[in-house]
Amino acid sequence: MTNPSKSALARIGWLALPAAAVLLGACSSAAHPAAHGPGPRQAACNQVSGALADGPDSDTDPVGYAQAQIIPLSQVRTSDSALAAAVARLDRAYRQIAASNAVPAAARQDVATASKQINAICPGAAS
Repeated sequence: MTNPSKSALARIGWLALPAAAVLLGACSSAAHPAAHGPGPRQAACNQVSGALADGPDSDTDPVGYAQAQIIPLSQVRTSDSALAAAVARLDRAYRQIAASNAVPAAARQDVATASKQINAICPGAAS
């Protein structure tokens, strides 16, 4: 003969398992928000870093490097206004270099300033 109290406990145990699994899953996903991907700023930083990593050596061929950056930089999208302004400034400077087929002093200064601003937001992205 089965003990009614053991049978009732077994039923409660089986009913509690799905609820416990749901709770554990919720706690686990909340503890690891980065597992869902980078945040918007980090995604934009990754995009900027990737764009600036391509092209010829900027010291050896500054005009060719500038030309290689124009399209990738124009495709960077971010809701971070400071990063967007710095990327736009860098893009304008590279367009000026490409158009003049030289490195005018004003463009050189804009590249330096924009790179510093980008690196302040996205460390190492414009290095």
